Amino acid sequence: MGNSLIDQLKKTGLVDKKKAHKAKHEQYKNKKQKTKKGSATQLDEAKILAKKAQAEKVERDREINQQKKEEAERKAIAAQIIQLIETNHVDDREGEIVYNFTDVNVVKRLFVSEKIHQHLMSGKLVIAKLGEGYELVPKPVAEKIIQRDADCIIKTDHSIETEQDEDDPYADYKIPDDLIW
Repeated sequence: MGNSLIDQLKKTGLVDKKKAHKAKHEQYKNKKQKTKKGSATQLDEAKILAKKAQAEKVERDREINQQKKEEAERKAIAAQIIQLIETNHVDDREGEIVYNFTDVNVVKRLFVSEKIHQHLMSGKLVIAKLGEGYELVPKPVAEKIIQRDADCIIKTDHSIETEQDEDDPYADYKIPDDLIW
C-alpha cells in the first residue's frame, strides 16, 4: 500500500510518465500558492488602499475645482455690479440738502440737490454701495444689482406702514417722510 495513486495509475497504464510528472508539478504549484496566500492578501490590501487614496484625491481635486469655480463666479458678479454702478450712477447729485440713511445700523448722510432728494423720496433713485463710498442709481439698475447681490443696495423704503392703534388720538395726523429740520 506504499504506492501512491500516481504509481498505481502508471502500473495500470491509465497515466504515462509525462502526465504523472505534470500532475506532481501542478500539486507543487498549488501547495506553493497556498503558502503565499498571506502575501497575496497583503497585495490586495495595498491595492485597495491605493484605490481608496486615489478616490480621495479625486474627490479633493473636485472640491478644490468647485471652490475655484465659485470664487471666479463671485468675482465675475462683483465686476458686473461695479460696472452697473459706474455706468449708471447719477453725476449731478451735489447739493445743500442732507439725506440721511442707515447702512448696517450706522447713520450715513449724503448732500444732494432738491431734485435728487425728491427722486430719492419717491423711489426713482436708490443708494448703491460701491467700495467705501455710495452712488445713486436708477431703480431699474438697482433691481438688476439686487438680482446679483442684495447687500450692495441700501434699503430705503419710504412706504413703510406702521401698525395703527384704533384709540390713537393722533391717527389723523401723518408725519411726512421728507421732513427737513
